[in-house]
Amino acid sequence: MKWMNELLASEPASSNLFTFILITMPLLSIVLGFVTYAILAERKVLGYMQLRYGPNRTGGRFGLLQTVADVLKLLIKEDTRPKQADRALFWLAPVIAFVPSFMVLAAIPFTESILFADFGVGLLYFIAISGISTLGMLTAGWASNNKYALMGGMRSAAQMISYEIPLLMSLIGVVLFAGSLNLVEIVEQQQYVPYILLQPIGFIIFFISATAELNRIPFDLPEAESELIAGYHVEYSGFRFAFFMLSEYVYLFAMSALITVLFLGGWNPIPGLGFIPDFIWFGIKFSIVVYVFMWIRATWPRLRADQLMEFGWKILLPAAMANIFLSAILKELFF
Repeated sequence: MKWMNELLASEPASSNLFTFILITMPLLSIVLGFVTYAILAERKVLGYMQLRYGPNRTGGRFGLLQTVADVLKLLIKEDTRPKQADRALFWLAPVIAFVPSFMVLAAIPFTESILFADFGVGLLYFIAISGISTLGMLTAGWASNNKYALMGGMRSAAQMISYEIPLLMSLIGVVLFAGSLNLVEIVEQQQYVPYILLQPIGFIIFFISATAELNRIPFDLPEAESELIAGYHVEYSGFRFAFFMLSEYVYLFAMSALITVLFLGGWNPIPGLGFIPDFIWFGIKFSIVVYVFMWIRATWPRLRADQLMEFGWKILLPAAMANIFLSAILKELFF
C-alpha cells in the first residue's frame, strides 16, 4: 500500500479521514483475525508439545470456534472497577497499551508493494512507538490501587528498560551492514545473504530481548500468576482485559514480522525458487518465527526476577556491545 500517501495527498482534506478509515479497517480486520487464530494455534501447539489435547469441542474436532467463543464471552462479561481506583487512568491504560501495538504495523513491509507507509527511518519508528505500551502497563498497575498490580507494573517498566537496551544495540550491526534505517532497503540488502548469517550473535540477542519485550515465557514476570495473581491487569475484566491480551498478540505479530524483515531476508526467495510469490516467502518465514515463540512458551520455565535482571544487564548487554565492535571490524575488512 505504498500508494496511501499519494492517495491522501491527492484528495481534498474533507475526505482524507474517510479514505484513511477505508485503508486501515481492512488491516485491523486482518490483524484481529490473526490474533484470534494465533491464540488458537498456540493452544494447539502447547497441547501437542505437552502431550495433551488443545481445544477440540467448540467448532469441530479442531476447536476452530473456541477463540471466537472466548472473545464473545469477554465482550459480554461484567466490566468491573475497584472502588478506590483512579477512574480516568484505569480506563485509559488499556488504550495506551493497545494503540501503539497497532501503530507499529505501519512501518512493516510485508512485500515490496504491500506496506502501509515507507518510512525513511522505519526501524527507528518501530522501536520508538513500541516503547509506549510500557506506559500502559505501568498506568494500569498504578491506577488499579492494588499492590499486586502495582508490583506488576513496576516489574514491567524495569524489564522493558533492561531489555530495550540490548535489543537496540543488537540492531546496530544490521544498520551498519545495510547502511540504512529503512526497512525496505534492509530487505533489499539481503537479496543474496540474509543477515542471520552475518549477524548470528545480534539475532540471538534480539530474539531473546524481543521475547522479554513481549512479556512471554520465560520472561513473563509482569504477569506472574504464581506471585502477582496476573500482575498489572489483575483488576481488569471483560473487554478491557481483552485489550491487554490483544496488545500482546498484536506485538507477537509485529515482532515476528520485524525479525523476518531484519534477519531472514523478508520476502526474498531462496535462490532458485524465485517463481514462488514474495508474499508466500514472507508468510513462511514469519510463521516459523511465530512457531518458535510458541515452542519456547511450551518448554521453558519462568525465571526469577533477579535472574531476569542479571541476564539482561550482565550477559546480553556485554554481548551486544561485543557484537557492535565485531560488526564494525567485519564491515571495514570485508564489506
